Amino acid sequence: MAAATEEGQQHPLSIYIGIWLLLFVFSAASYFVDYLQLQGYLRWNLILIFMMLKAGFIVAIFMHMAWERLALITAILLPPLALLVLIGMMSIEGDYTYLSRAEFFGVDEAPIVEHHHASGH
Repeated sequence: MAAATEEGQQHPLSIYIGIWLLLFVFSAASYFVDYLQLQGYLRWNLILIFMMLKAGFIVAIFMHMAWERLALITAILLPPLALLVLIGMMSIEGDYTYLSRAEFFGVDEAPIVEHHHASGH
């Protein structure tokens, strides 16, 4: 009988309402970044931070990950984290390649490449 009550465990409604309000605050803060007309890295970092916080709370509370076993949490969260690390490494390598080519070829900008399409004439 104890196993049946564990499977049907209900979480207090106040947790969901509190997280919903917190998500509303994070969304308002994200829109406030646009309202203040912040620019550059500050703008994008703030927007990404608010986005990650919202996604984290949604996964943890509304998808019930906060109450799951560590093995399941690891299986779901590690692959996206590994992809983010690889994307970061690729962007660093891409910047290095771009700057190396610019230094080697002596140009300050990437060359403009025009594509010529063969006409059917």
